[in-house]
Amino acid sequence: MNYQNLIQNSKFKLKKYRKILVSQILGPKRLAILEACLIGLVSGLAGVLLKQGVGWLGGWRVYTAAHLIPAWFLLPSVGVVGGLLTGWLVERLAPETAGSGIPHVKAALAGVSISLDWRVASVKLVGTILAVGSGLTLGRQGPTVQIGAALAAGIGRLIPTSPDYRRQLIACGAAAGLAAGFNAPIAGVLFVVEELLYDISGFTLGPAIIASFIGAVVSQLLGGDLNLDITQSVSQTRFLAQEIPCYVVLGILAGLLGSLFTKSIVALLYFNRRVLRLSLPVRIALAGLVCGLVVAMLPEAFRNNSGLREFLLSKEANLTNISLAFVAHFVLTIIAASSGAPGGLFAPSLVLGSALGHIVGILQWDWFGIGVPTTYALAGMGAFFCAVCRAPITAVVIVFEITTDFKLVLPLMIGSIVAYLVAEKVEKESLYDRLLEFNGINLKKEKPADGILAELSASDVMQRRVETLSSQMNLDEVMQAFSRSHHRGFPVVDNGKLVGIVTQTDLANTGKRQLPGNTPLNEFMTPQPVTVRPVDTLSEVLYRLNRYNLSRLPVTEGRKLVGIITRSDIIRAESDKLTGEKAQVGPHPEPSYVVYQTRAPATGKGRLLVPLANPQTAPALLRLAAAMAHERNYEIECLQVMLVSRHSSPAETPVRTVKSRRMLREAERIGRDWDVPVHTQVRVAHDVAQAILETIKERHIDLILMGWKGNTSTPGRIFGDSVDTLIRQAACDVVLVKWGEKSRRKLEIFNQPAIPHATLSTQNSALSLNRWLVPMAGGPNSQRAVQLLPALVAISAKPEIRLCQVCQSSAGKFDTTLLDNASKFLDRQLNVPVISMPVCANSVSEALIDLAHKDQCDVIVLGASREGLLQQVIKGNIPEAITRGCDCTVMLVRGASA
Repeated sequence: MNYQNLIQNSKFKLKKYRKILVSQILGPKRLAILEACLIGLVSGLAGVLLKQGVGWLGGWRVYTAAHLIPAWFLLPSVGVVGGLLTGWLVERLAPETAGSGIPHVKAALAGVSISLDWRVASVKLVGTILAVGSGLTLGRQGPTVQIGAALAAGIGRLIPTSPDYRRQLIACGAAAGLAAGFNAPIAGVLFVVEELLYDISGFTLGPAIIASFIGAVVSQLLGGDLNLDITQSVSQTRFLAQEIPCYVVLGILAGLLGSLFTKSIVALLYFNRRVLRLSLPVRIALAGLVCGLVVAMLPEAFRNNSGLREFLLSKEANLTNISLAFVAHFVLTIIAASSGAPGGLFAPSLVLGSALGHIVGILQWDWFGIGVPTTYALAGMGAFFCAVCRAPITAVVIVFEITTDFKLVLPLMIGSIVAYLVAEKVEKESLYDRLLEFNGINLKKEKPADGILAELSASDVMQRRVETLSSQMNLDEVMQAFSRSHHRGFPVVDNGKLVGIVTQTDLANTGKRQLPGNTPLNEFMTPQPVTVRPVDTLSEVLYRLNRYNLSRLPVTEGRKLVGIITRSDIIRAESDKLTGEKAQVGPHPEPSYVVYQTRAPATGKGRLLVPLANPQTAPALLRLAAAMAHERNYEIECLQVMLVSRHSSPAETPVRTVKSRRMLREAERIGRDWDVPVHTQVRVAHDVAQAILETIKERHIDLILMGWKGNTSTPGRIFGDSVDTLIRQAACDVVLVKWGEKSRRKLEIFNQPAIPHATLSTQNSALSLNRWLVPMAGGPNSQRAVQLLPALVAISAKPEIRLCQVCQSSAGKFDTTLLDNASKFLDRQLNVPVISMPVCANSVSEALIDLAHKDQCDVIVLGASREGLLQQVIKGNIPEAITRGCDCTVMLVRGASA
């Protein structure tokens, strides 16, 4: 086990130092530029590969239909086969790649947990080639956005980064993907800023511009242009002021038809998934069949998007053919997009806009003879694109970058702005927002998911007064500093500059290395610790705490230490920020749910909580609780927690409570024997500790008494997951009981019916809890253990108490004030023998084990004090060592104020 932990620690340190080494060699700015260039390169290559794949498959399909196999047979067949293959690939390997992928990227940039990795990029690439190349009337430019974002996310995982910076990389990939799809680098950046990002306050444009530029360059060099021959068309464009009303009409029509287009896609998508309930491969295959049949009956120019765009911008197009193209493409795109096939809407929007603009241009030429229809066709591309995507600036720039014609800027702006206003009036949300809502994701523009963590910075919550150590101190002096303080780590400062940090882990390593007490601090501290700046957001701070598994971070300006920030500081700041606000921010754990409860008269001065889990030891634990409650005049609250999957709601999950109620009825019988009120309840929860903490708060618990198995296999835990959480967070006294072998052998008597109250002493003697050993460590919890002894020994028939204080052999004479005070207190409270004894030993656990064996003690009561926790870090887990070294019962006490 130690060997495995050593390997894991080595791997973690290797990753940590790799990140530090790369950052130091390149520097943050150079690293950002390098990553942006790499993202642009791979996104551009992916765009070229996608274009070549779609072009090859689509070209084979069109050529074969024209020369080898009849179109009425080939086109539908290819659509069905391609649809089945695409659906199977998406459904089995990456369901996230269904649709255009832009809504997924938008959600990921807003903080929603959505997969973006190499797997998503690969499946999206192959799926889009199959879908678009098989004849579905979708585009390849939209998928390049998701492919680029997924590739960027994969690159971001190679060198661990913060959530804010990872968001930057995903945005860079999305921009580079769009730039590679259209050879339009400016439009790529603008689309990310205008449509994908809700909050651009922390967004840096530099890396996105670099990635977008390189993606477009790679696409242009290796893939050529868009296969859109508009040179002759651009030379025929012109704009006159008299045409402005016609462009306004074009914008109105684009806005209305674009809204109808998006509404139809969402409506048919709902029909396919909620009414027909067909599998994804079948839906895409049906869409491929319909597209193939319809396109087979249309002219040859309609069989691929590139040929259709060229046809719509040529002089050969007439009103009838253009109207036919618009209606056919409008309907087929709705069918294809609603099937869930991987494919985008950018290219179909441009085709539909071009057809609509050409229709308006022909009509105005016939009626007024002013403008050129080609200009209207190009302006219509931007207007319809804007109505669908709700990105007016991107719409203008993307068409301008394709045409490089300044005469189109004003018509594009008029048509796009009018289309945007009309579409916003008809439907407030864009198609991408509607698709996200359909999948249960609701993005709010007012505040991102981590709004509070993003609003506050380290300087707002850090502790400015910091206890520090000097690197010239030796090991003995450092250990004394830890023993005097509750801190688990200290910054090491020389001449006002941070040179390292020393933690309890470093002290533990000194024990393993057997360093002498005069070893200088600079030989075992952690040099060059992870730090944050005062201006870093709490989101960045929390990421670094989690990434490097730390509990505190120094705050520095340059190398000057200006403060320190811990997890508790962040939690407190977030709690203070939320106070008074109505809405909760971010995800919260679902509370536990009470499915069964009984109530007794509330006549006690306090309330003792007993969580029950083990049926074998529960009766003994209940009798100990009853004895304590009887002595302190407390009520008993018995709790049974039933765990359910985190994917299920505790309030909605059916459970069987027969066994739980049987155990709780036994608790009520024991309560009647001791004349103690007993309340019972069964809670359904995701986490045991959470359910117990909620019970403490709701039932006003004063003391917890619970079983403890005596050891833990969880790395980084002292007592175990649930117990550690309760020791840290429970706002009441906590007593843990680990039954020894002596008591365990006699616990079977409690499986019999309850013995009458007159023979309770017989029951108590059966537990064999008579001789009590209580070590004194000087902390508040050891004193609290002494205060609880009168209640604990109430279970004993003939109690005897031995108080001891363990000191180092080399310490010389030591103070016995603690022993004397504890002995006097117990003499006043109890009429039992109390023996005080100092013990000299080098090991606390070994001394207690030897003393327990020598005096044949039945119980050892330990206070989980700060000194005890420090010793467990340096020399091992003392409570666990004691439970393994002797067969008596061990009780751990933690006071409410500790």
